[in-house]
Amino acid sequence: MKIHIKNGRLIDPKNGIDAKQDLFIAAGRVVGVGRAPVDFQANQTIDAEKLVVCPGLVDLSARLREPGFEYKATLESELQAAAAGGVTSLACPPDTDPVLDEPGLVEMLKHRAKLLNLAHVYPLGALTRQLQGKNLTEMCELAEAGCVGFSQADAPLTDTQVLWNAMQYAATFDFTVWLRPEDAYLVKGGVAHNGEVAARLGLQGIPASTETIAIATILRLMKETGAKVHLCRLSTAEGVEMVRQAKQQGLAVSCDVAATHVHLTEHDIGYFDSHCHLRPPLRSQRDKEALRSGLADATIDAICSDHTPVDDDAKLATFAESEAGASGLELLLPLTLKWALEGKVGLSMALERITSAPAAVMGINTGHLSVGTVADICVFDADAYYQVAAKNLKSQGKNTPFLGMELAGKVRYTLVAGQVVYQGD
Repeated sequence: MKIHIKNGRLIDPKNGIDAKQDLFIAAGRVVGVGRAPVDFQANQTIDAEKLVVCPGLVDLSARLREPGFEYKATLESELQAAAAGGVTSLACPPDTDPVLDEPGLVEMLKHRAKLLNLAHVYPLGALTRQLQGKNLTEMCELAEAGCVGFSQADAPLTDTQVLWNAMQYAATFDFTVWLRPEDAYLVKGGVAHNGEVAARLGLQGIPASTETIAIATILRLMKETGAKVHLCRLSTAEGVEMVRQAKQQGLAVSCDVAATHVHLTEHDIGYFDSHCHLRPPLRSQRDKEALRSGLADATIDAICSDHTPVDDDAKLATFAESEAGASGLELLLPLTLKWALEGKVGLSMALERITSAPAAVMGINTGHLSVGTVADICVFDADAYYQVAAKNLKSQGKNTPFLGMELAGKVRYTLVAGQVVYQGD
């Protein structure tokens, strides 16, 4: 299949392109940027007039719920959501059932995703067996099966000796350890940020020090072991500053932030809105502004969806008893555009945070449109507004704090390996 995408505003942050240029695709790869190859004759032409053409989005955290949690979502439903959101590559945490701690499970997941051909799936292997925080997994075997990093997901790892050993092992083979910084003892029982809203609503709080104490430990162990670490879902101003200083010192640390935390604060909980029950919790206005600034100056490498589909019953419980999480694959692009508009950030820089930057974190050759690369492409209308409605979400999980909100940024086409896998209205 040969495809010609014409008349679009082509934005490729990694290659410094932001201009009206055509794109040419053949045999699943980009074969021409701006100028067609000799004797190129398209089988399909996509008119991208008044649209933006960019690399397919790369998401650093999307729970696909398979295997084991099909009542919350299925691989097919969530990859359809990814395609509708322009997401062509995604990392999925290992907290499935069974846990992704065996090569066979990783290979099965990748095989099923490949058959669906809706997005490239890059599993994170479990750091410890069954995510129990005791015995390390066979990281080399998991890496050979296709894991791009190793994580505890949201499971606690309270034994610092185990973390030390894991980081030493990872450093030996140049693996990246993905950790969500959280002190398990400080967070115990907490459901909301330890601030005025939690106090007013009588909810048990989670202090900011839950994150910063964990980051301090991780950074100290990084210096001792030489390990590469990706910090997942920063939520505090102090955490951002600690990472900023660590990067200035030359530590091999990267980090991301969930799109929800770029826009919402503890006040959005309102009167016990369980859609705002998230992990980490929504923090203060000061924290939100620090996260936005960290994104703008690249202290925070990427925005992720932190896609966590939850079944309706689990969200209908009281706030404290409800299950944490929000669906986000289809909102990653519009929420990033909203941040860029409000923060007066250029579109190219904004798209970098959801294309080439997260691809670099994963160590995969995507997120750009260089000639010869796999043609993973998102074509969207940056000026088209729509109202977020549960009935229109492809994800099986309809849980998001943004229901009813007007957002700009509608995906018109998503291409994976040169094939159109989604076409919007």
